Amino acid sequence: MTKSSSRLASLDILRGLDLFLLVWLQPVLLSIGGATDAEWYHRLLWHFDHERWVGLRLWDMVMPLFLFMVGTAMPFAFARFRSGPELDRRGVYRRIGRRFLLLFLFGMIVQGNLLALNPEAIRIYTNTLQAIAFGYLIASVIVLNLELRGQLIATTLLLLVYWLPMAFAGDYSLQGSFAYRVDDLILGDFRGDRTYTWVWSSLTFGATVMLGAFAGTMMRGVEPRMRTRRAGLMALAGLGLIAAGLIWSLEQPIIKRLWTASMTLVSGGICFLLMALFYWWIDALGHTRGLDWLKIYGTNAITAYVLGEVVDFRSIVNSVSFGLQSIIGDEWYAVWLTFGNFGVLFLILLAMYRTHTHLKL
Repeated sequence: MTKSSSRLASLDILRGLDLFLLVWLQPVLLSIGGATDAEWYHRLLWHFDHERWVGLRLWDMVMPLFLFMVGTAMPFAFARFRSGPELDRRGVYRRIGRRFLLLFLFGMIVQGNLLALNPEAIRIYTNTLQAIAFGYLIASVIVLNLELRGQLIATTLLLLVYWLPMAFAGDYSLQGSFAYRVDDLILGDFRGDRTYTWVWSSLTFGATVMLGAFAGTMMRGVEPRMRTRRAGLMALAGLGLIAAGLIWSLEQPIIKRLWTASMTLVSGGICFLLMALFYWWIDALGHTRGLDWLKIYGTNAITAYVLGEVVDFRSIVNSVSFGLQSIIGDEWYAVWLTFGNFGVLFLILLAMYRTHTHLKL
Protein backbone atom coordinates (compact mmCIF):
# COMPACT_ATOMS: atom_id res chain seq x y z
CA MET A 1 0.00 0.00 0.00
CA THR A 2 1.08 3.56 -0.61
CA LYS A 3 -0.21 7.02 -0.01
CA SER A 4 -2.11 8.44 -2.99
CA SER A 5 -0.72 11.44 -4.79
CA SER A 6 -2.08 14.12 -7.05
CA ARG A 7 -4.33 12.49 -9.65
CA LEU A 8 -6.47 13.41 -12.62
CA ALA A 9 -9.94 13.74 -11.06
CA SER A 10 -11.90 12.85 -14.19
CA LEU A 11 -9.89 9.66 -14.66
CA ASP A 12 -10.45 8.50 -11.08
CA ILE A 13 -14.18 9.25 -11.28
CA LEU A 14 -14.72 7.58 -14.66
CA ARG A 15 -12.71 4.56 -13.50
CA GLY A 16 -14.82 4.56 -10.35
CA LEU A 17 -18.01 4.50 -12.41
CA ASP A 18 -16.70 1.52 -14.37
CA LEU A 19 -15.86 -0.40 -11.19
CA PHE A 20 -19.14 0.60 -9.50
CA LEU A 21 -20.99 -0.98 -12.42
CA LEU A 22 -18.86 -4.11 -12.09
CA VAL A 23 -18.76 -4.69 -8.33
CA TRP A 24 -22.04 -3.19 -7.16
CA LEU A 25 -24.73 -2.19 -9.62
CA GLN A 26 -24.75 -5.13 -12.04
CA PRO A 27 -24.68 -7.97 -9.47
CA VAL A 28 -27.32 -6.23 -7.35
CA LEU A 29 -29.57 -5.64 -10.38
CA LEU A 30 -29.16 -9.27 -11.46
CA SER A 31 -30.05 -10.51 -7.99
CA ILE A 32 -33.22 -8.41 -8.05
CA GLY A 33 -33.98 -9.99 -11.43
CA GLY A 34 -34.10 -13.37 -9.70
CA ALA A 35 -36.78 -12.08 -7.34
CA THR A 36 -39.09 -10.32 -9.80
CA ASP A 37 -40.94 -11.37 -12.94
CA ALA A 38 -41.49 -7.83 -14.24
CA GLU A 39 -41.01 -7.91 -18.01
CA TRP A 40 -39.72 -4.32 -18.21
CA TYR A 41 -37.07 -5.10 -15.60
CA HIS A 42 -35.73 -8.09 -17.50
CA ARG A 43 -35.58 -5.94 -20.64
CA LEU A 44 -33.38 -3.58 -18.62
CA LEU A 45 -31.15 -6.46 -17.57
CA TRP A 46 -30.49 -7.26 -21.25
CA HIS A 47 -28.14 -4.28 -21.25
CA PHE A 48 -26.22 -5.74 -18.30
CA ASP A 49 -25.24 -8.92 -20.11
CA HIS A 50 -22.72 -9.52 -22.90
CA GLU A 51 -23.73 -9.63 -26.54
CA ARG A 52 -23.82 -13.25 -27.69
CA TRP A 53 -21.63 -12.60 -30.73
CA VAL A 54 -21.78 -9.63 -33.15
CA GLY A 55 -22.47 -6.19 -31.67
CA LEU A 56 -22.06 -4.31 -28.42
CA ARG A 57 -24.24 -3.80 -25.38
CA LEU A 58 -23.65 -1.53 -22.39
CA TRP A 59 -22.03 -4.38 -20.48
CA ASP A 60 -19.56 -5.03 -23.30
CA MET A 61 -18.01 -1.61 -22.64
CA VAL A 62 -16.93 -2.30 -19.05
CA MET A 63 -13.78 -4.24 -19.96
CA PRO A 64 -12.63 -1.97 -22.84
CA LEU A 65 -13.07 1.07 -20.59
CA PHE A 66 -10.98 -0.62 -17.89
CA LEU A 67 -8.14 -1.25 -20.37
CA PHE A 68 -8.51 2.20 -21.93
CA MET A 69 -8.07 3.94 -18.58
CA VAL A 70 -4.94 1.92 -17.81
CA GLY A 71 -3.51 3.52 -20.93
CA THR A 72 -4.82 6.97 -20.04
CA ALA A 73 -2.67 7.03 -16.92
CA MET A 74 0.51 6.04 -18.78
CA PRO A 75 1.63 9.42 -20.17
CA PHE A 76 1.41 10.86 -16.66
CA ALA A 77 3.17 7.92 -14.99
CA PHE A 78 5.91 7.51 -17.61
CA ALA A 79 6.70 11.16 -18.35
CA ARG A 80 9.86 11.37 -16.26
CA PHE A 81 11.21 8.03 -17.48
CA ARG A 82 11.04 8.77 -21.20
CA SER A 83 13.76 11.40 -20.86
CA GLY A 84 15.50 10.00 -17.80
CA PRO A 85 18.87 8.27 -17.48
CA GLU A 86 19.32 4.61 -18.38
CA LEU A 87 19.25 3.64 -14.70
CA ASP A 88 15.73 5.07 -14.38
CA ARG A 89 14.61 3.25 -17.51
CA ARG A 90 15.86 -0.07 -16.16
CA GLY A 91 13.96 0.64 -12.98
CA VAL A 92 10.71 1.35 -14.79
CA TYR A 93 11.06 -1.85 -16.83
CA ARG A 94 11.41 -3.79 -13.59
CA ARG A 95 8.23 -2.14 -12.32
CA ILE A 96 6.44 -2.94 -15.58
CA GLY A 97 7.50 -6.58 -15.29
CA ARG A 98 6.39 -6.77 -11.68
CA ARG A 99 3.02 -5.22 -12.47
CA PHE A 100 2.54 -7.60 -15.40
CA LEU A 101 3.25 -10.63 -13.22
CA LEU A 102 1.03 -9.46 -10.37
CA LEU A 103 -1.89 -8.66 -12.67
CA PHE A 104 -1.51 -12.03 -14.37
CA LEU A 105 -1.38 -13.81 -11.00
CA PHE A 106 -4.44 -11.93 -9.73
CA GLY A 107 -6.26 -12.93 -12.91
CA MET A 108 -5.48 -16.59 -12.22
CA ILE A 109 -6.78 -16.15 -8.68
CA VAL A 110 -10.01 -14.52 -9.90
CA GLN A 111 -10.94 -16.88 -12.75
CA GLY A 112 -7.99 -19.20 -13.29
CA ASN A 113 -8.89 -21.55 -10.40
CA LEU A 114 -5.47 -21.02 -8.83
CA LEU A 115 -6.91 -21.22 -5.30
CA ALA A 116 -8.46 -24.60 -6.07
CA LEU A 117 -4.93 -26.05 -5.69
CA ASN A 118 -5.78 -28.54 -8.43
CA PRO A 119 -3.39 -28.44 -11.42
CA GLU A 120 -6.01 -29.97 -13.71
CA ALA A 121 -8.48 -27.19 -12.91
CA ILE A 122 -6.06 -24.31 -13.50
CA ARG A 123 -6.82 -21.99 -16.42
CA ILE A 124 -3.84 -19.94 -17.51
CA TYR A 125 -5.20 -16.97 -19.48
CA THR A 126 -8.86 -16.26 -18.95
CA ASN A 127 -9.49 -12.95 -17.21
CA THR A 128 -9.78 -9.19 -17.62
CA LEU A 129 -6.77 -8.58 -15.36
CA GLN A 130 -4.62 -10.77 -17.60
CA ALA A 131 -5.85 -8.89 -20.66
CA ILE A 132 -4.83 -5.71 -18.86
CA ALA A 133 -1.45 -7.27 -18.05
CA PHE A 134 -0.64 -8.01 -21.70
CA GLY A 135 -2.16 -4.76 -22.97
CA TYR A 136 -0.18 -2.82 -20.39
CA LEU A 137 3.06 -4.63 -21.26
CA ILE A 138 2.69 -3.99 -25.00
CA ALA A 139 1.64 -0.36 -24.57
CA SER A 140 4.37 0.33 -22.00
CA VAL A 141 7.12 -0.67 -24.41
CA ILE A 142 5.57 1.51 -27.13
CA VAL A 143 5.04 4.58 -24.94
CA LEU A 144 8.50 4.41 -23.37
CA ASN A 145 10.40 4.03 -26.61
CA LEU A 146 8.50 5.91 -29.31
CA GLU A 147 7.40 9.48 -29.89
CA LEU A 148 3.76 10.20 -30.73
CA ARG A 149 4.12 9.50 -34.47
CA GLY A 150 5.83 6.19 -33.76
CA GLN A 151 3.14 5.30 -31.22
CA LEU A 152 0.43 5.90 -33.82
CA ILE A 153 2.26 3.72 -36.34
CA ALA A 154 2.83 0.95 -33.76
CA THR A 155 -0.85 0.96 -32.76
CA THR A 156 -1.90 0.75 -36.40
CA LEU A 157 0.48 -2.17 -36.88
CA LEU A 158 -1.02 -3.97 -33.88
CA LEU A 159 -4.45 -3.74 -35.51
CA LEU A 160 -3.19 -4.81 -38.93
CA VAL A 161 -1.12 -7.73 -37.62
CA TYR A 162 -4.16 -8.94 -35.68
CA TRP A 163 -6.44 -8.53 -38.71
CA LEU A 164 -4.42 -10.19 -41.49
CA PRO A 165 -4.58 -13.84 -40.35
CA MET A 166 -8.08 -13.28 -38.98
CA ALA A 167 -9.20 -12.25 -42.46
CA PHE A 168 -7.25 -14.77 -44.53
CA ALA A 169 -6.68 -17.80 -42.28
CA GLY A 170 -10.16 -18.48 -40.97
CA ASP A 171 -13.51 -16.79 -40.54
CA TYR A 172 -15.30 -14.82 -37.84
CA SER A 173 -17.15 -17.69 -36.25
CA LEU A 174 -15.82 -18.77 -32.87
CA GLN A 175 -14.17 -22.07 -33.66
CA GLY A 176 -13.39 -21.06 -37.23
CA SER A 177 -11.40 -17.98 -36.20
CA PHE A 178 -7.61 -17.82 -36.26
CA ALA A 179 -7.62 -16.44 -32.70
CA TYR A 180 -9.53 -19.47 -31.41
CA ARG A 181 -7.05 -21.85 -33.02
CA VAL A 182 -4.10 -19.93 -31.50
CA ASP A 183 -5.65 -20.29 -28.04
CA ASP A 184 -6.14 -24.01 -28.59
CA LEU A 185 -2.56 -24.42 -29.78
CA ILE A 186 -0.88 -22.45 -26.99
CA LEU A 187 -3.22 -22.94 -24.02
CA GLY A 188 -4.70 -26.35 -24.83
CA ASP A 189 -6.60 -27.82 -21.90
CA PHE A 190 -5.53 -24.89 -19.73
CA ARG A 191 -7.60 -22.32 -21.64
CA GLY A 192 -10.62 -20.88 -19.88
CA ASP A 193 -14.05 -19.97 -21.22
CA ARG A 194 -14.07 -21.16 -24.82
CA THR A 195 -16.45 -18.43 -25.92
CA TYR A 196 -13.61 -15.87 -25.68
CA THR A 197 -10.13 -15.66 -27.18
CA TRP A 198 -7.07 -14.31 -25.42
CA VAL A 199 -3.60 -14.99 -26.84
CA TRP A 200 -3.96 -13.51 -30.33
CA SER A 201 -6.39 -10.93 -28.97
CA SER A 202 -3.54 -9.63 -26.79
CA LEU A 203 -2.54 -7.54 -29.82
CA THR A 204 -5.83 -5.68 -29.78
CA PHE A 205 -5.78 -5.49 -25.99
CA GLY A 206 -2.54 -3.57 -26.48
CA ALA A 207 -4.20 -1.34 -29.08
CA THR A 208 -7.04 -0.53 -26.67
CA VAL A 209 -4.55 0.46 -23.97
CA MET A 210 -2.71 2.59 -26.55
CA LEU A 211 -5.92 4.42 -27.44
CA GLY A 212 -6.19 5.30 -23.76
CA ALA A 213 -2.57 6.46 -23.82
CA PHE A 214 -3.39 8.84 -26.69
CA ALA A 215 -6.24 10.26 -24.60
CA GLY A 216 -3.85 10.72 -21.69
CA THR A 217 -1.37 12.49 -23.96
CA MET A 218 -4.10 14.87 -25.07
CA MET A 219 -4.99 15.72 -21.46
CA ARG A 220 -1.51 15.95 -19.98
CA GLY A 221 -0.10 19.41 -19.33
CA VAL A 222 -3.10 21.32 -20.70
CA GLU A 223 -3.72 24.75 -19.16
CA PRO A 224 -7.12 25.02 -17.43
CA ARG A 225 -8.42 27.61 -19.92
CA MET A 226 -7.66 25.24 -22.82
CA ARG A 227 -9.27 22.13 -21.37
CA THR A 228 -12.71 22.70 -22.90
CA ARG A 229 -11.17 22.95 -26.34
CA ARG A 230 -9.07 19.86 -25.71
CA ALA A 231 -12.17 17.95 -24.59
CA GLY A 232 -13.78 18.90 -27.89
CA LEU A 233 -10.80 17.54 -29.82
CA MET A 234 -11.01 14.32 -27.83
CA ALA A 235 -14.69 14.02 -28.70
CA LEU A 236 -13.87 14.47 -32.39
CA ALA A 237 -11.20 11.79 -32.10
CA GLY A 238 -13.78 9.49 -30.52
CA LEU A 239 -16.25 10.06 -33.32
CA GLY A 240 -13.50 9.42 -35.87
CA LEU A 241 -12.60 6.11 -34.22
CA ILE A 242 -16.23 5.02 -34.16
CA ALA A 243 -16.64 5.88 -37.84
CA ALA A 244 -13.44 4.00 -38.75
CA GLY A 245 -14.54 0.99 -36.73
CA LEU A 246 -17.99 0.92 -38.34
CA ILE A 247 -16.43 1.07 -41.80
CA TRP A 248 -14.02 -1.73 -40.92
CA SER A 249 -16.92 -3.76 -39.51
CA LEU A 250 -18.25 -4.16 -43.07
CA GLU A 251 -15.39 -6.65 -43.51
CA GLN A 252 -14.54 -7.61 -39.92
CA PRO A 253 -17.55 -7.74 -37.58
CA ILE A 254 -17.64 -6.02 -34.20
CA ILE A 255 -17.11 -9.03 -31.91
CA LYS A 256 -16.05 -8.35 -28.37
CA ARG A 257 -15.45 -12.04 -27.63
CA LEU A 258 -12.71 -12.05 -30.29
CA TRP A 259 -11.73 -8.42 -29.55
CA THR A 260 -11.69 -7.72 -33.28
CA ALA A 261 -9.92 -4.66 -34.67
CA SER A 262 -13.26 -3.06 -35.61
CA MET A 263 -14.52 -3.61 -32.08
CA THR A 264 -11.29 -2.10 -30.74
CA LEU A 265 -11.87 1.10 -32.71
CA VAL A 266 -15.59 1.41 -31.94
CA SER A 267 -15.19 0.70 -28.22
CA GLY A 268 -12.12 2.95 -28.12
CA GLY A 269 -14.12 5.73 -29.72
CA ILE A 270 -16.86 5.37 -27.11
CA CYS A 271 -14.20 5.45 -24.38
CA PHE A 272 -12.79 8.63 -25.93
CA LEU A 273 -16.25 10.23 -25.84
CA LEU A 274 -16.76 9.25 -22.20
CA MET A 275 -13.30 10.48 -21.22
CA ALA A 276 -13.88 13.76 -23.09
CA LEU A 277 -17.22 14.29 -21.33
CA PHE A 278 -15.79 13.61 -17.87
CA TYR A 279 -12.65 15.66 -18.57
CA TRP A 280 -14.75 18.62 -19.74
CA TRP A 281 -17.26 18.47 -16.90
CA ILE A 282 -14.81 17.73 -14.08
CA ASP A 283 -11.36 19.04 -15.01
CA ALA A 284 -12.37 21.90 -17.32
CA LEU A 285 -15.50 23.18 -15.58
CA GLY A 286 -14.64 21.95 -12.09
CA HIS A 287 -17.91 20.15 -11.39
CA THR A 288 -17.52 17.21 -9.02
CA ARG A 289 -20.65 17.53 -6.92
CA GLY A 290 -22.35 14.17 -6.65
CA LEU A 291 -19.42 12.42 -8.33
CA ASP A 292 -16.59 12.45 -5.79
CA TRP A 293 -17.85 9.27 -4.11
CA LEU A 294 -16.90 7.32 -7.25
CA LYS A 295 -13.26 7.96 -6.36
CA ILE A 296 -13.74 5.40 -3.60
CA TYR A 297 -13.82 2.79 -6.36
CA GLY A 298 -11.62 4.60 -8.85
CA THR A 299 -8.56 5.02 -6.65
CA ASN A 300 -8.54 1.33 -5.74
CA ALA A 301 -9.85 -0.28 -8.91
CA ILE A 302 -7.72 -3.45 -8.79
CA THR A 303 -8.52 -4.00 -5.11
CA ALA A 304 -12.22 -3.50 -5.79
CA TYR A 305 -12.18 -5.94 -8.69
CA VAL A 306 -10.19 -8.70 -6.99
CA LEU A 307 -12.08 -8.56 -3.69
CA GLY A 308 -15.42 -8.26 -5.49
CA GLU A 309 -14.71 -11.35 -7.56
CA VAL A 310 -12.89 -13.54 -5.04
CA VAL A 311 -14.14 -12.82 -1.51
CA ASP A 312 -17.75 -13.56 -0.56
CA PHE A 313 -18.85 -11.38 2.35
CA ARG A 314 -22.37 -12.84 2.38
CA SER A 315 -21.53 -15.00 5.39
CA ILE A 316 -20.83 -11.84 7.40
CA VAL A 317 -24.12 -10.30 6.32
CA ASN A 318 -26.00 -13.53 7.02
CA SER A 319 -24.45 -13.76 10.48
CA VAL A 320 -25.98 -10.46 11.59
CA SER A 321 -29.26 -10.46 9.64
CA PHE A 322 -30.40 -14.07 9.23
CA GLY A 323 -33.68 -13.22 10.96
CA LEU A 324 -34.77 -11.24 7.91
CA GLN A 325 -35.09 -14.39 5.81
CA SER A 326 -38.39 -15.46 7.40
CA ILE A 327 -39.75 -11.93 7.03
CA ILE A 328 -38.90 -11.07 3.43
CA GLY A 329 -38.69 -14.57 1.93
CA ASP A 330 -35.89 -16.56 0.34
CA GLU A 331 -35.73 -14.68 -2.99
CA TRP A 332 -35.54 -11.19 -1.51
CA TYR A 333 -33.19 -12.39 1.22
CA ALA A 334 -30.82 -13.48 -1.55
CA VAL A 335 -31.06 -9.92 -2.89
CA TRP A 336 -30.27 -8.57 0.57
CA LEU A 337 -27.21 -10.83 0.89
CA THR A 338 -25.90 -9.63 -2.48
CA PHE A 339 -26.53 -6.00 -1.51
CA GLY A 340 -24.78 -6.55 1.82
CA ASN A 341 -21.87 -8.41 0.20
CA PHE A 342 -20.98 -5.46 -2.00
CA GLY A 343 -21.85 -3.07 0.81
CA VAL A 344 -19.09 -4.61 2.93
CA LEU A 345 -16.70 -4.26 -0.01
CA PHE A 346 -17.68 -0.59 -0.30
CA LEU A 347 -16.88 -0.03 3.39
CA ILE A 348 -13.43 -1.57 2.93
CA LEU A 349 -12.75 0.68 -0.07
CA LEU A 350 -14.10 3.68 1.84
CA ALA A 351 -11.67 3.02 4.69
CA MET A 352 -8.80 2.82 2.21
CA TYR A 353 -9.92 6.01 0.51
CA ARG A 354 -10.22 7.96 3.75
CA THR A 355 -6.72 6.92 4.79
CA HIS A 356 -5.42 7.95 1.34
CA THR A 357 -4.02 4.52 0.57
CA HIS A 358 -4.25 2.40 -2.54
CA LEU A 359 -2.77 -0.86 -3.76
CA LYS A 360 0.56 -0.27 -5.47
CA LEU A 361 1.47 -2.93 -8.01
